[in-house]
Amino acid sequence: MMLSNGGVVSAEDAARTPIRLVESGPAAGALAGSWYAARLGERRLLCFDMGGTTAKSCLIEDGEPELTTTFEVARIYRFKKGSGFPVTVPSVDLVEIGAGGGSIARVDDLGLLKVGPDSSGAEPGPACYGRGGTSPTVTDADLLLGYLDADNFLGGDMRLDRSAAEDAIAKLATDLHLSIAETAAGIHELVNNTMAAAARMHAVERGTDLRGVPVIAFGGAGPVHACGVAELLEADRVVFPVNASVLSAFGTLVSPVRMDLARSLPPGAARDALLDELRAEGRRVLEAAGVAPDEVTFRHGVDARYVGQGNEVTVWLDGDPGDEAAMVEAFTAEYKRIYGLAIPDVAVEVVTWRVSAVAQAASVEPDAGSGGEAGERSTRPARFGRGSDAVDTAVVRRTSLRPGDRITGA
Repeated sequence: MMLSNGGVVSAEDAARTPIRLVESGPAAGALAGSWYAARLGERRLLCFDMGGTTAKSCLIEDGEPELTTTFEVARIYRFKKGSGFPVTVPSVDLVEIGAGGGSIARVDDLGLLKVGPDSSGAEPGPACYGRGGTSPTVTDADLLLGYLDADNFLGGDMRLDRSAAEDAIAKLATDLHLSIAETAAGIHELVNNTMAAAARMHAVERGTDLRGVPVIAFGGAGPVHACGVAELLEADRVVFPVNASVLSAFGTLVSPVRMDLARSLPPGAARDALLDELRAEGRRVLEAAGVAPDEVTFRHGVDARYVGQGNEVTVWLDGDPGDEAAMVEAFTAEYKRIYGLAIPDVAVEVVTWRVSAVAQAASVEPDAGSGGEAGERSTRPARFGRGSDAVDTAVVRRTSLRPGDRITGA
C-alpha cells in the first residue's frame, strides 16, 4: 500500500495506521517525478499535477520530494490554512494550487471573472462532455481554444460537444461583455496565474525560489496548462512524460518500501535506546513487506529549534546521529536557508527524533510505444492568449515521435 510519505508497506501495516494513506495518490505522482528527475539529470524539478477538481505541485529537490510533518484535511475553506484538521504524519509536501478541468467559471459580485472552487464533478462533468452539464468549466474553455481535439478525446473513445461548450461559455461572456473566445482565453489565463501564484508563494514560505526550475506536467489536465504555468514561473523547460494522465499509477511502481517513524524525546530519556526501538520497528515493517534484512537502510533526523521557540525545523543527518556538533551545524544551515539568518549564542534543542527505514524500489522502465512515421501530424486552429487570433497549429501524434526528434512550433 502506498503511503503519504511516498513509501510502500504491506497492507497489514497500512491498516494499522490508515491515516498514513490520506495523501497517497498525489505522493505517488511526486515519486514518479523523482524517477524522471534522476533520468533527466535534473537536481530540481517541479511536479505539476492537474486533474478534474484541483491541481497540486511538489518540488523535487536533490532528486527527492520534500516532506512535511504537518498538513490539513477536511478544510472548511478549500485553500485556507487553519480551516481544516491538522495531521501530524510524514507526507510529501504538496500544495493545492488551484482549479481542475471541471472547475466552474463564474462572475463574482464585483463583476470579476472567478474560477472554482465549485466543480462540475465527474457527473455531469463539463458541458462539452454531453452528460447534462451546463456550467462553463476550464475544460470547455480549453476545447474552444483549440487545446483539445473534440474528435480524438480519450484516444477517440469519447467525442466532445463543442456546441455545448460554446453555449456554456456564451452565458458567461454575456455577463462579462466579452466574446466567447476572449472569455475562454480569460478562463485559461486566470487558472494559470492562480496556480503559478500559489506554487510560488508556497515555495517562498519554505525559503525556495522556483524561477528557472523545470516543470514536469501530468494528470488529465496538467499538460494542457503546463506551458502557461511554466512561463509565469520563468521555467524554460517542460517535461511531458509518457502516459502523463496516469503518471501517479506509474509512481506506485517506482516507489521504495519505506516507513517514517518519529518519537519525542522526554528530558532524561536515553536517546540511543529510543533510536534502537524506532529502527527495530522500521525493520519489522519493511521485512513484512518482503524486504530482505540486508536491504534495509536507515536515515536519521531531528525536529530541532532554538531554546525558547515554539516551532521546529526538521533536519536530516548524514552521519552519526549522536554527533551533536554535526546536528547543530545542519540545523543552523537549514534554519538560515528558510529564514535568511541564524541566531548566535542560543542553544539548539531536539524535540523529536526521526528514523526513516528504506529499501530501494525495483527497476522499472515505462513502455514509450513503438510509434509510426516520425513527424506524423495534422493541424487545427488554436488561440494562444487573449487578444490574439487563432493560428493553424501542428498536432503531432505522441507515438510517432522518436528520440532526438525536434519540431518547431507554429
